[in-house]
Amino acid sequence: MTAKPDIRELTPEEIKEIIEEIGEKPFRAGQVFRWVQERVVRDWAEMTNLNALTKSGLSSKAALRPAALKQERISRDGTRKYLWELADGSAVESVLLLHEGDRTRKRNTLCLSTQVGCPLGCGFCATGKMGYVRNLSAAEIIGQVLDTTEYQRRTEPDFKINNLVYMGMGEPLLNLAAVLKSIKILNHGDGQNIGIRRITLSTAGLAPQIDELANEGLDIVLAVSLHAPTNEQRDRIMPVNRRYPLEELMAACRRYYAKTERRITFEYALVRSFNDGPVNARLLAELLLDSIGSANVNIIPVNSNDDNTGWPRPDGMSVREFVRELRRRGINAVVREEKGSDIEAACGQLAGKKVEATCMQRQ
Repeated sequence: MTAKPDIRELTPEEIKEIIEEIGEKPFRAGQVFRWVQERVVRDWAEMTNLNALTKSGLSSKAALRPAALKQERISRDGTRKYLWELADGSAVESVLLLHEGDRTRKRNTLCLSTQVGCPLGCGFCATGKMGYVRNLSAAEIIGQVLDTTEYQRRTEPDFKINNLVYMGMGEPLLNLAAVLKSIKILNHGDGQNIGIRRITLSTAGLAPQIDELANEGLDIVLAVSLHAPTNEQRDRIMPVNRRYPLEELMAACRRYYAKTERRITFEYALVRSFNDGPVNARLLAELLLDSIGSANVNIIPVNSNDDNTGWPRPDGMSVREFVRELRRRGINAVVREEKGSDIEAACGQLAGKKVEATCMQRQ
C-alpha cells in the first residue's frame, strides 16, 4: 500500500488533484495551500473555512505530519537552536538567527537541515561524525520553516522568516530533488514567499550536482565549502575531495558561474597551523582568481565541538591577517558573524542530540 503524501510538500497543482478526487471545487486547493504554507496550521481541524466532509476527504488522501519540538536552546546572542523529532523518531536540528540591524539589515534567517546525519565526514564537523542515516523528505525540510514559524508566532504573531540557508545537518546536493522542491514551495507567493535571492544553498563540493543545479536556473546563492587551497590539505579535512578534487570542483564552479552569472560564495573554515597563514592566503587567492575571477569568501574561525579537538581555532590576529592578505590580493573576504557557538549552533556544531544543560523546553 502506498503511503499517503505529506500535504506540506505538495504544490497547489498537486493539492488540486486531491481536491478534485474528493469531489471538491478547484479553488479549495489554494485555500488548503495557504492554510498549510502561509498560516502554518498543524492540524486539519484548524482549516476553519473548510467543512468537516472536505477535511475528512483531505485526511484520507494526504497526511499532515508536523515535527515535535524536543528542545529549544537559546544563545546569549539570541540565536535559537531547535531539536526536531520526526515521524520515524529521527532527530534533526535547525537554527534561527536573529539579526537586529546593528551590522546588517534586520531579518530572521533559518539554517535548515537536509539529511539525518551526513556521509561526507568533514574533519571539523559534528554532523559528519554521526554518519549518514537518511535523506529528509521535502516535507521535513519545509516543516522546519513552518514549525519554527508556528512556534515563534505564539509569542510574536507577525513573525516571519526572511532568509534561508541550507547549511544545517547533511549535504544538500545529495538530496537535490527534495531540496529543489522545498525551495519552490517556500518561495511560492501564496506560502512563505521567501525571496529566491534570499536563499543560500551550501555544498561540500559535489561537482556533478553543481552542474545539475546550474541547469535549474534558480537565482539562489551557491556557497561552496572549500576550507583548503590545495588537494593535499583538502583531502585531510574533507574526504569528498578525493572523489572531486579541486580541479574538478573549480571547473564545475566556472561552468556554474558562466551559466547563471551568479557570483559564488566560498566558505573557508580557518584552522590554526593548518590552513591559515600568508602562504595559504596566497594559494587561496590564486586558486579563486585563476578559476572564476570573481568570488566572495566567508572566513569562519573553526568552531569547537566534542569531536574536533584536533582542529584548533586560530587567534583573532591570525584571522585578521588572513583576511587582510586575501583582500590585498583582490579577493572580497569577510569574517562571518559568529552566532550561537555557546549552544553548539554555529558552523560544524550540529549533532542532532539533546543536551540537558542550559536549555529551554517547550511547554
